[in-house]
Amino acid sequence: MRRLFLSFFGAGYLRPAPGTWGSLAALPAAWVVTIIGGPLLLIIAGVALYFGGVKAAQAETEASGAHDPGWIVIDEVVGQWIALLPVVIGAWRVGLSPLNLWPGIVAAFLLFRLFDIWKPGIIGKADRRDDATGVMLDDVWAGVFAAIGVILLAAIAHIPMIFGS
Repeated sequence: MRRLFLSFFGAGYLRPAPGTWGSLAALPAAWVVTIIGGPLLLIIAGVALYFGGVKAAQAETEASGAHDPGWIVIDEVVGQWIALLPVVIGAWRVGLSPLNLWPGIVAAFLLFRLFDIWKPGIIGKADRRDDATGVMLDDVWAGVFAAIGVILLAAIAHIPMIFGS
């Protein structure tokens, strides 16, 4: 059960680039969670996945001796959900399905993958921790950076609407 959870129902075993597959698997899961309970449920579920991920990753890394096995992608799910929050909240505020804001979903996915792979600053520092918190935390930070990027891109995209051009 632990491996099923950590691999996000097997997405982490897909090759190549299991992290990308985990991020992709997070998208429809986020949509379902959002349809059921809106942005608040996505936040609650993300927090639960984070703490469950830390606990499960700690047990797995202690049992296997591997610091951060590539097939563990629950961290990508949490980070991707954070990156999606501006889109989900924006859609919810105006009464739309998040799918109507698909450019934001694409931006959230691409920016999250960029920051998760590049690992600038605090993201890389979290990744270099030699514990289960580090396994999860670098993706949380990548999700936060991506969410900020999504907000900035949305603001830029809406400038013509604001100024009437």
